[in-house]
Amino acid sequence: MGVGPPPARRRPHTQRAGWQEAGVLLPRGAGRFGPSWPGSPSPFPAAPLPGSTPAPSWGRHNTLEWDPHLSWEMFSILKQEDRQLAPSPALPLGTDHGEGLGRESSEKRDEEPADFYGLGDPAAKFSQISPYLSSRGSIIKCFRDAAEEGYKAYHLDEYDEDKNPNGIINLGTSENKLCFDLLSSRLNQRDMQHIEPPMLQYPDWKGHRWLRDEVAGFLTYYCKAPVPLKPENVVVVNGCASLFSALATVLCNPGEAFLISSPYYGAITQHVYLYGNVRLVYAHLDSRVTEMDGRPFQLTVRKLEIALQGAKSEGINVRGLILINPHNPLGDIYSQEQLQEYLDFAKRLPDPQKTHVIWGTSKDFGISGVRFATLYTENQDIANAVASLGCLHGVCGTTQYQMAQLLRDRDWINQVYLSENHSRLRAAHAYVTEELETLGVPFLRTKAGFFVWIDLRKYLHTDTFEEEFSLWRRFLDHKVLLSCGKAFECKEPGWFRLVFSDKIHRLRLGMQRIREVLGKEPQVAKTPSPCQPLEKSIQSR
Repeated sequence: MGVGPPPARRRPHTQRAGWQEAGVLLPRGAGRFGPSWPGSPSPFPAAPLPGSTPAPSWGRHNTLEWDPHLSWEMFSILKQEDRQLAPSPALPLGTDHGEGLGRESSEKRDEEPADFYGLGDPAAKFSQISPYLSSRGSIIKCFRDAAEEGYKAYHLDEYDEDKNPNGIINLGTSENKLCFDLLSSRLNQRDMQHIEPPMLQYPDWKGHRWLRDEVAGFLTYYCKAPVPLKPENVVVVNGCASLFSALATVLCNPGEAFLISSPYYGAITQHVYLYGNVRLVYAHLDSRVTEMDGRPFQLTVRKLEIALQGAKSEGINVRGLILINPHNPLGDIYSQEQLQEYLDFAKRLPDPQKTHVIWGTSKDFGISGVRFATLYTENQDIANAVASLGCLHGVCGTTQYQMAQLLRDRDWINQVYLSENHSRLRAAHAYVTEELETLGVPFLRTKAGFFVWIDLRKYLHTDTFEEEFSLWRRFLDHKVLLSCGKAFECKEPGWFRLVFSDKIHRLRLGMQRIREVLGKEPQVAKTPSPCQPLEKSIQSR
């Protein structure tokens, strides 16, 4: 008897109308299975698949259909020979890489390069040394102490409708809590309860072959890849955090860096630093709307170039670019054109050997407690190096079996899970955004994700992160947990992430507590939020 699930019947792959033969980049977390909000032109845009040839133009969806993209995290390694010594360009596409930065910088004197550049230095934040730990261990401990304060408070006083109605409502952790009934029903079915000897023994650290077959087939189908993805390019580990850590360790030397736009999912700092001693270079985004930035927090190639030059001026070797799609915490979706520009920035043509994609089930399936993620890379040196760390980050055999069963069940995914998950997410999003509008709280209009990026700057007495933390503390004291902008390295104090993917009775109580806190806060006269005009224009249609 063979090990693992029996072969699944594959639906024949057909190229759908509206797509060029360019392929689709693989993903992580909340894309195809995440929400696409009313008014968005396309659910989840795509990027080139490692191994495919980029087409001269990109097709795109023009309707909201249940056909398509997951969210993902991608490393694109900067081309060293082009980037280390040459003047950095801020090129409009189609121009030579050697000329753009000087020209654009001279034309746009109103924006200082320093506004767009920052360098993470985790060790500098912590000075407390434990006599029982190494200096590295002391930093690791301090990381947890600083990052976990609100989360620990929540677990000590978690809201329960019956047992602890005055407990903390968690609107700060990005989890989808809306589909437990669907998932528990599916995971408790008989086909999930199966054990064979190889599941209880040391596996191939890349993951059991039958699981990697299912991962490749699943991503080929849902990402609409023009050619089938190869199981030998798949590595399976226990979560995206582990993959970030492993990739940072095998791609960078200690002290080197990745480039990332900020605000960004703050835990990435821990993922790349704690094991690999890899730093992050920030391309800062802000809420200003200018001729160059048509919307708040807009990422442009020019900002990436300025941040890269800033790092070089300090002797920091930047090894790669990290992109997260849909963006966390902003909820933006990068268009195909934007992704192509960012990849062109990293290297003139996307290089499959230097593009590595992470995808996990935490967001897409709402099972963050089941630690499971995949790496897809054409580069076998990197695949094998990451697999060598699999002994530290492996997925247990029974979980591998259950994930293979889940990923192959297209009928349940398409006919049961997707439509209901989208419906519940849209309803929760509509409720929270309507409440925010009633409160007069500006927020960034976005197309995807589980959260809303809200602007509470008018409630800060002074424009400082100390004041932001004080407001965060007042929310926590009032038994509602949010995430403050500083946790995402936002350069502007006063922005918060509010997670809405929760049951309606908890959302109602959480929004009531937010209303009570803000009702006691005097509002300070500020420049009108850049989010306001967009809200008014949408409402007036």
